[in-house]
Amino acid sequence: MLSRRIAALLCVMLWGGCVSFAQATQTLRVFTWDGYVTDADIGNVNMLLAEKGYDINVQVIDTFADDADQMFNIIRSGHVDVAFLTLFFIKMKDQRMQRLLQPIDTTSLRLPNYKALEPTLTDIPIGMEGSDKLYIPWGGGAYGFYANRDVVDQKELPVSLVDLWKPQWKGKVSFNRSQEWYNIGITLMAMGKSPFYINQLVEQDKREELIQLKADNGDFLKKLTLLYGNAGNLWNSGPVFNDKLHIVSSWGPEIVRENKKGANWQLIEFKEGNMVWLDTINFVAGLQGKKLEAAEIFANYFIGKQVQSRIVDSLSMVAASTLVDRNPLIDNNSAFFQNELFVPPYDTVSGNVVTSLTNRALVKSEVLMSKKALAE
Repeated sequence: MLSRRIAALLCVMLWGGCVSFAQATQTLRVFTWDGYVTDADIGNVNMLLAEKGYDINVQVIDTFADDADQMFNIIRSGHVDVAFLTLFFIKMKDQRMQRLLQPIDTTSLRLPNYKALEPTLTDIPIGMEGSDKLYIPWGGGAYGFYANRDVVDQKELPVSLVDLWKPQWKGKVSFNRSQEWYNIGITLMAMGKSPFYINQLVEQDKREELIQLKADNGDFLKKLTLLYGNAGNLWNSGPVFNDKLHIVSSWGPEIVRENKKGANWQLIEFKEGNMVWLDTINFVAGLQGKKLEAAEIFANYFIGKQVQSRIVDSLSMVAASTLVDRNPLIDNNSAFFQNELFVPPYDTVSGNVVTSLTNRALVKSEVLMSKKALAE
C-alpha cells in the first residue's frame, strides 16, 4: 500500500493527476460549473483512486455548465458520467433531465461523508424519483445583487427590488441572461407577487390570469421590457465587472474573486429577500461497475470537510455538510433553504411562458432603444 501511495503521489506531482505511470484505461467525465472542481481536487481524487487500485482517472469536460437546456443537451450527448446539476433542473420541463440520471445508493460504504450532510437537504422531493435519490446535496447560495461600495454610498443602496427600475440605475446594473426565470422572478417580486407566480398559475390552471400576465400591453411585460432595456450588461456563464456597473447580479463565487483583488462588492439585502438554489452531484444513467464505484469515491471527497470548507471560504456558498467549522449563511438563517424563495422546477408550459415573455421583452427593449437613438 505504501509503494502504491508513493507512486500515486509522484504521478500527481509530475503529471497533474494521472492515476499511474501508464495512462488510465478509463476516464470518469465530470460536467461542472466554473470554480467547483479545482486542479488540486482532481489530483487528490485521482490519488485516492490509485491508492484503492482503480485504473480510472477523473477529467473535467472542457465545457462549463451554463443553464438547464445546455446541461440537458450535453448530458444527453453521452459524454458525461457525473454532473453538478442545480436541483430544480432535474424535474424541469416534464422531468426530461430525470430520465438521464440514475438513483444513488446513499448507503454505499464508499459514501461515508453522506451521513454528515444537513438532513433537511437530503430528502427534497424535486430531486427524487419516488424514494430513490437522484442527487447528493453539494452546496448552494442565493441569486443576489452586489453593490460596488467604493462608488455606491450607504444612503444610495436600494432597499427594495423596485428600486432597480429607478432612472439612477439605468445602464449600471447587470442581470443574468441565460437563466431567464430569475429576471422573471425579480420582476414579479417587484410587483408584490411570488417569483414563481407563473408556475403557480399553470399548476392551478388559472388560464385567465395567465393570459392577462402575458398581454402585450400588460404591466408585467412593460416592466420586464424596462428591466432589459435598462440593463448595463446581460451575462451568461458569469458576470462581468467594469467601471460602468455599480450593481452586479451574481451567484456569489465571482464576487469573492473580485474582492480578493481589492474590490469592495457587498450583497444588497432587499426587503423582498433573494431566490435561493442548491447545486448537487448526480450520476448519469448507465454508470456501473468500477466507474460507478469511482463516482462514489469522487462524490464522497466533494462532500468531505476539505472541499465543503473551501466552497464556504472561497466561493461564498452554503456548504451542504455539517462537518464545516463555519457556514455563515446557514448560521445566520437556519431557514435559508426552507422558504418560499427556493426555486422550484418549471414544467414545459411554465418554461415556455417564461421563454416567450423573455424573448418578447428583449425584442421590445431593442425596439425602444433604437427609437430613442433615432430621436436623439
